[in-house]
Amino acid sequence: MMVVTALNLHTLEPCMILEIADIRIHPGQNAAFEVAVAKGAGEVIAHAKGFKGYKVNRSIESPERYVLQIFWETLEDHTVGFRESPAFPAWRAVVGPFFAAPPVVEHFDLVAQSA
Repeated sequence: MMVVTALNLHTLEPCMILEIADIRIHPGQNAAFEVAVAKGAGEVIAHAKGFKGYKVNRSIESPERYVLQIFWETLEDHTVGFRESPAFPAWRAVVGPFFAAPPVVEHFDLVAQSA
């Protein structure tokens, strides 16, 4: 289990970026996609500079919808270091065939959290 620290305890400033990818897959591909996303995140993304961890959730109401959360040290670790590296096409080769539409990706700063 990976533990993620979200705040710099000296400055109480956010020290991590959360990438959220809203993913829609083709119907009936859940089991294979779940294996692929775990493999791609664990074997490809996990080796990227600034990678701090990930979570994947499946929608209960819309089973072909997933939310992938990836924690990065900096925005540039994702947008430049990973997206502009050979690892990005390797990641997309693993999970891309399952996409019913291109994922919607946004980045977030932490502003508050529970204890």
